[in-house]
Amino acid sequence: MARIDNDTWDLASSVGVTATMVAASRAIASQGPDPLLDDPLADPLVRAVGLEPFVRLIDGELDVDDDPLMNRKTRTERITVRTRFFDDFFVSAGEAGLRQAVILASGLDTRAYRLPWPAGTVVYEIDQPGVIEFKTRTLADLDATPAAELRVVGIDLRDDWPTALRQSGFDVNQQTAWSAEGLLPYLPPEAQDRLFDHITTLSAPGSRLATEHFPERNAFSDKRAQRLTEQWHRLGLDLDVSDLFYLGERSVVMEYLTSHGWQVTAYPARELHERNGFEFPEDVLAAFGEMSYVSAELR
Repeated sequence: MARIDNDTWDLASSVGVTATMVAASRAIASQGPDPLLDDPLADPLVRAVGLEPFVRLIDGELDVDDDPLMNRKTRTERITVRTRFFDDFFVSAGEAGLRQAVILASGLDTRAYRLPWPAGTVVYEIDQPGVIEFKTRTLADLDATPAAELRVVGIDLRDDWPTALRQSGFDVNQQTAWSAEGLLPYLPPEAQDRLFDHITTLSAPGSRLATEHFPERNAFSDKRAQRLTEQWHRLGLDLDVSDLFYLGERSVVMEYLTSHGWQVTAYPARELHERNGFEFPEDVLAAFGEMSYVSAELR
């Protein structure tokens, strides 16, 4: 079903499935005697959601190794590059003295539980109320304990989330580390601008932001959506990615942030693969374009 204003989802439907897929990839990358990641909560969270294709993927029961984009090696290396980038971003912010963090569209993110947050750090997670409720309840049942003070905010990012964030104790006068990971395609172009406008307004000088950058103004096209849809169908998921993306031209992230007072540094995905000792798969380029991960600081 195509996206509509004020639509909602859980972790087994619509946009929520993408969060579960990312967690399944982290779970796979955390397996084995020499894991690429260390995310012990990803596996039980995915199993609790209960989507059979992802459980079978974790258990090695789905054979997609003949697919250049979905095979285990490509998938685990790609999620490792992405996860390490955002992990390192938050760790570096903490080392620089930032004690307030906001994870936007947190989904099944477990950083509040597994990163070495400095004492006194407050981590805010924002996502759909149903997503927040499910993860909070599931992790409590697993006796998982946050490694920082965790405050969850159940609200749609298309709504007045800045007010909800402030009502949860967010301090606009304190430097903040923000992440917007894997989020932008699921926002309308104008909502992407509003998101960065809100972050800028809420940020004290010296605040930091990590997100992704696509150089094309129409990066999330029907052609790319169709290619991703075909991959999902191979996993047994009856979803059309073009129904999840908001298509059309949008602001280029690096240009927009720079024009709003942020000092921006880009880390091309190709270079990060090489830095992590991985060969960059050209099929990823065809599916996602010349994307970069972005770190920015508000001056």
